[in-house]
Amino acid sequence: MMTSAPTILATCKQTRFHLLDENPSNEVDVEGLFITIASNVPESADDPAKAKAKAKSKSKTTGKELISDAHLRLKGGIHYGLLGRNGTGKSTLLRAMADKLIPGIPHVSRIAILQQTGVDDESGGYGKLRLDKTVLDAVLSSDESKNEITRTAEVLSKSFDSEDPLAPVKAIRQVQHQQAERDLFLANKNANLKSGARGFQARKDLKVAEEKLDTARERIDHLTRLAQDAETIDAETVQEDTQAAAEAMQNLQSQLEDAKMEKEARKILIGLGFKEENLTKKVSTLSGGWRMRCMLASVLIQTPDIMILDEPTNYLDLLGVIWLEKYLQELRERSETTVLLVSHDRDFINAVCEEIVIVREQKLTYFRGNLAAYEQDFEEQKLRWGRMKEAQERQVAHMEASIRENLKIGKKTNDDNKLRQAKSRQKKVDDRMGLQVNANGHRFKLNRDLVGYHLTSRAEIDVPQDEKGAVMAIPEVTELRFPGPLVSLEGVTFKYRGNDRVILDDINLVVHIGDRVGIMGLNGCGKTTLVRILNGQMSPSRGKVTTHPRLKVGHYGQHSVEELQEKGRDEPSLTALGLMMAETEGSLNEGAVRGLLSSMGLAGRIASDVPVAKLSGGQLVRLALARIVWSCPQLLILDEITTHLDFHTVTALATALSSFNGAIILVSHDRFLTRSVIEGKRDTEHKLDEEFEGLEEEEDSPETNPRRRSVYVLKAGKLSEQANGVEQFEKSLVKRVQKLLTTR
Repeated sequence: MMTSAPTILATCKQTRFHLLDENPSNEVDVEGLFITIASNVPESADDPAKAKAKAKSKSKTTGKELISDAHLRLKGGIHYGLLGRNGTGKSTLLRAMADKLIPGIPHVSRIAILQQTGVDDESGGYGKLRLDKTVLDAVLSSDESKNEITRTAEVLSKSFDSEDPLAPVKAIRQVQHQQAERDLFLANKNANLKSGARGFQARKDLKVAEEKLDTARERIDHLTRLAQDAETIDAETVQEDTQAAAEAMQNLQSQLEDAKMEKEARKILIGLGFKEENLTKKVSTLSGGWRMRCMLASVLIQTPDIMILDEPTNYLDLLGVIWLEKYLQELRERSETTVLLVSHDRDFINAVCEEIVIVREQKLTYFRGNLAAYEQDFEEQKLRWGRMKEAQERQVAHMEASIRENLKIGKKTNDDNKLRQAKSRQKKVDDRMGLQVNANGHRFKLNRDLVGYHLTSRAEIDVPQDEKGAVMAIPEVTELRFPGPLVSLEGVTFKYRGNDRVILDDINLVVHIGDRVGIMGLNGCGKTTLVRILNGQMSPSRGKVTTHPRLKVGHYGQHSVEELQEKGRDEPSLTALGLMMAETEGSLNEGAVRGLLSSMGLAGRIASDVPVAKLSGGQLVRLALARIVWSCPQLLILDEITTHLDFHTVTALATALSSFNGAIILVSHDRFLTRSVIEGKRDTEHKLDEEFEGLEEEEDSPETNPRRRSVYVLKAGKLSEQANGVEQFEKSLVKRVQKLLTTR
């Protein structure tokens, strides 16, 4: 039994807006968009005829509908942030756009995409990167339009190096034939889309394109016949075609002047963290994180009509994130490229995006402004509509009481006036209560806003609901029988054998119960090494590490999700519930395990029926958290935990960690998470849940001892505390980025 991989199916309304000529609109305006993830019906190897008949009889493809009757609208040159909870279809929508699966997107529009992950393919590539090329060459050769020009130029150039005098003629005629085929493809689509006068002209253009292709084919066939009889060759025709080949080659080569492009590629790669000496390394020698940076550089080096970035900050340190912020801000000023990006980093979205696209309930809604403005507007709308609904509910309650009183008096006294009054008021309750403003924001008028439908009730007032991730809760810690520091480092130094470079140099750190410690730094500075020493996985070269005798540590590592994915591949039927039951080894019964998974946001059938191999990245993070907190550890060490989460879930995680009564050591490049969890600050630009416990709550509870909150930066092996926390480190990096950008 074989099952094909899931397929993306996209349909939409198509109008004359969708031009297919050589100068398409720089905007995307697609109405009636439906996107479905469909799994093909399994085919039986024993009876292919039966499987074929079954497939033929199945008129509709089954699958999960992610986008339904939505309006995709992107204006040229605008930078958009795409928001939505994990699983709402953001990455699928981006993939459908990049693969030109949405018919309304112009076929000739150039779209460059960075996906969340790259995959080694059979042709020796990692996504669109060639593994056998150097980092710099792989980035330079990633532009498909440039590659097509390069291939054509090489064909023409080789023809002039050939001893055959007809080689340039053959080459130019072959190039012209390929161009005629592309023109016919576009003309055919154009004719199918248009009607009326435009359709008549499109069909005339189609006929012209067909004639050009026939002429190009005849010229190739004619040349083949002439080559067999050299005496019949027309010297004038050969000269004309040879001249055309030379001019075409010169024109293409002028487009390939890449000295400036190579300089730009170097600047981008260095800005993303590559060192100059690493640019000559083969892509195959890079780790997955550095390959993703290389892929990001290959997208940024292009000048597409639409640039799609799916979680571009996942593998960047804070210096790389700030550099990318500034680069995209500059791109907005100097280019008409439309940018559509997904990111869990709130500060990054806020700095880069001008408008917001929200995926919610299978629809796309838009907001003009950045994320902070959207959240503020959302709260204002929620307050406004909530007050309006409460006022109307009070009015309706008063009117219904009046109706009951009038009916009672009217029936008792046979007062027709009271009965008519009750009936009139009941009609008003039934037909006139609801939305009090029209689509333009003006006061609702029945004869203007419901013309022809005078007795139809208005729409109910819809109060916006918060788009939150599932609430997360972390169990309280196991009490220690006697006080003392959980872990302390005294003069810890570490370096690998045979390596003179000191990774950690005289590190001193003490962590008590309830402490909040944040560790920041650039990639490669030794943060992971420090975490392994804190966790007892490695021993220092010099110095002393002391831990509490009854200490339990919960460690979330950078590869925790990959470990779960590997388990899922090894055991395809393994579920989250089955995994946790096996790992708790009877310490928790099934009910307790279900309760734990539910508190992490993996409730019901997701925990018991969905295999681990099919869980999303965000769900795998939740499962990884459940694996480390079930034993109620006193110390949580979290290393880059936000990589696979949407920003709603990051908010829920920040709230859960804020009330955790143990100690937390957080290694992260996420400024929002570090500010909220470690520094205990409520950002003025980003709303946190009401259950969040930070500095304000500590000040309101004087009987509670304030937590120790410290942000450290690891640099050149030294661990230095930041007096002003994240803000101090961020300002130092902004200065470095400005120096990098001024050398452009």
